[in-house]
Amino acid sequence: MTEPDGGGLLDVGDGQRIRWDVRGDPAGTPAVVVHGGPGSGAPTGTHRSFDPARYRLVQFDQRGCGGSLPHASDPATDLSANTTAHLVADMERLREHLGIESWVVFGGSWGSTLALAYAQAHPERVRAMLLVAVTTTRRSEIDWLYRGVGRFLPREWAVFRAHHDDPDLLGGYARLLGDPDPGVRERAALAWATWEDAILALEPGGRPVFTPRPGPDLLALTRLCAHYFSHGAFLEEGVLIREAGRLAGIPGVLVHGRLDLGGPLTTAWELSRAWPGAELHVVDDAGHLGNAEFGRLMREALDRFAG
Repeated sequence: MTEPDGGGLLDVGDGQRIRWDVRGDPAGTPAVVVHGGPGSGAPTGTHRSFDPARYRLVQFDQRGCGGSLPHASDPATDLSANTTAHLVADMERLREHLGIESWVVFGGSWGSTLALAYAQAHPERVRAMLLVAVTTTRRSEIDWLYRGVGRFLPREWAVFRAHHDDPDLLGGYARLLGDPDPGVRERAALAWATWEDAILALEPGGRPVFTPRPGPDLLALTRLCAHYFSHGAFLEEGVLIREAGRLAGIPGVLVHGRLDLGGPLTTAWELSRAWPGAELHVVDDAGHLGNAEFGRLMREALDRFAG
C-alpha cells in the first residue's frame, strides 16, 4: 500500500480530535482499519494486506492515543467521554466526513470488539468484515486475561497482582495510571505491560509487544486498557454475540489462532455460530499475534471483499 495521500485531525466533539489518514486508489473499495489496544494507535504494517490498486484505505487513531488529542498519557486528560459508544460515533462521523457510503471493516483483538459494536449499530454501512484474534471483551474474557490465565504463569501473575493492594485489580491499575505522580504512572504501566508480554511470550513466535513502546505511548495504551477493561468495555455483558444476528447478510471472515492464550478460541467459535454466514478459520500453530498463515487468510478475504 502507498504512503498516505490525505489526512488530518477530525473534531468529533467532547474536546476530542482524532487523527486519520487515507491511501490507495480514490476509486477503490473503501475500507477502514480498527486498531487494537484499546489505545495502541493505528498499526504501521496492516495496510500492506490491502491491494492499493483495489482499495481506498482509511486508518485512524482512537480517542486518546496515537496522534489523536488530547492524549491519554497526560493524567489531566479526562476519560469520561472515552467509551465504546463514543468510539462507534467517531467512526460514523469519520465515514461521513470522508463521504463514504459503506466500507469494509477490518479489526484485530480489541479492534474486533469495536468493529462488531460499530457494525451492529450501523449494519447498513458495512460491506464486509474481517476480524482477527477475535474478542468481544466480555467480562468473562477480561477476567481470563487478567486472572484466569495466571494458572499458566503463577509467578508473573503474582507480581502483577502485588503491584497494588486494591481488591479491584483493574480499577486499582486505572487509578494508578491516572495518578498525577509520573513515577507512579510509569511503574504501573511497566507492571501492566510486563504481564501482557509474559502471556504473549508463551505463544509460538511470541515477542514483547507492550514493553518496547516509548513512554507516552505506553502510558496511553495501558491507561486506556485499564479504563475500558475495568468498566467491561462499557458494553452489556455478551451483547455482541447475543446480537450477532444483526450482521446477517454482511460477509464475515474470522481468523483466530488455536494457541491464543490471552484470547481463547471459544469467543471466535461462539461468534461464528451466532453470525449467520460468517466463516471461521482456525490456524492451528498460531497465537494472538498470528503468523504467515494469518496473513495469507487475511489477503485472501480482502481480495474477495474488493470484488
